[in-house]
Amino acid sequence: MTHHGESGRIVIDIDPNQKRQLYSALSLAGSTLKDWFKKTAAEFCAEKMQPSLFRDMRQNRNGHLPISPGAPVSTNGKLNARSRLFPISPIRKSSLKRKLKVVSMFSGCGGMDLGFSGGFEIFGKSYETLPFEIIWANDLNSAACKTYERNLGHKIHCGDVWSVIDTMPKSADVLIGGFPCQDISVNGKRHGVDGARSGLYRAMVEAIKRVKPKVFVAENVKGLLMKYNRKSLERVLSDFNGLGYNVSYQLYRAADYGVPQTRERVLFVGTSKDVSPFVPPSAERDASSWITAEEALSDLENLKESPAFNHIWSLANVSPEQGNRRLVATRPGHTIRAECHGNIQFHYRLPRRISMREAARIQSFPDKFIFEAGLRETERQVGNAVPPILGWHVARAVLACFE
Repeated sequence: MTHHGESGRIVIDIDPNQKRQLYSALSLAGSTLKDWFKKTAAEFCAEKMQPSLFRDMRQNRNGHLPISPGAPVSTNGKLNARSRLFPISPIRKSSLKRKLKVVSMFSGCGGMDLGFSGGFEIFGKSYETLPFEIIWANDLNSAACKTYERNLGHKIHCGDVWSVIDTMPKSADVLIGGFPCQDISVNGKRHGVDGARSGLYRAMVEAIKRVKPKVFVAENVKGLLMKYNRKSLERVLSDFNGLGYNVSYQLYRAADYGVPQTRERVLFVGTSKDVSPFVPPSAERDASSWITAEEALSDLENLKESPAFNHIWSLANVSPEQGNRRLVATRPGHTIRAECHGNIQFHYRLPRRISMREAARIQSFPDKFIFEAGLRETERQVGNAVPPILGWHVARAVLACFE
């Protein structure tokens, strides 16, 4: 253990098996390792470093250490220090005197909404609460709506967007949504924006007309930028620009922002003349510091199945269909897809497919986020979601437009 130094950094070696057992036992805990250590150290010093105090603090009232799982770890039992290469700049004190009101469309289980709300912890980091307030949300999937309400803590309008659009507020500061992508995806039927599902982006156009947000964010798959979707891209840009907004779009790689997944998504951001132009968030990481599958999941390896924790997995054998890829321990996870039909990717070490909790980790959902569904439906909700960490970074950039 390092005892001295000016940086404040402490490195501790522990037995790898002990590390795995520790993280497995604490998978449902609600604090972070960093916060627990700082609190314990402060109390320890306040009591003049009495050994008995440290022993007494080994357990909380529930018999568990208050440490959050998911902190980046390596196989040698040391905390991985790579996450310090690209520190997140502190949120400057906002000049806003109120929360920014947000309308959320095609909300799913709430990945992007959680990102805009902030106030969650995952992989040993705390993502600060942001001054956004979701005042209206909608999704068609009733199971996703149950998950949303459980974790986001407020009502969501469940049903077809056109049937509930009249309940939308007359105004909001921001409008967000990931319009369905089945007709645009490489793995879809490629009907483009004229397809029955992806054409729902027109509901976003209509909502923007009605709500007149100062900023809107629309998310979709990388396929929208491919040659075969050229006309669809031109159509989307034309419709959004026709609303009087300054529209930009960019392809984001989730791994660059601290998500242990190679997922790529395009985000369209429109800003009105009343706010500053949108500046995309800078990448937090590069290929040398991406969070790997093993760093994200290793503490779950010895954890038994737990439906309450969504730690359940498909027993499907290798299939001639999609979903036969295996995670690579030293790389970020492959893109989590919504329609795997049980053929979700295999674990990098264990002789099984990954669990829904592991898939949620790869999408950067905190362990406190519980999916109100069985295996197949949870698979769908996780795969359809925007990674909360990516949403958080985008939300911070949107916040800058108002400052």
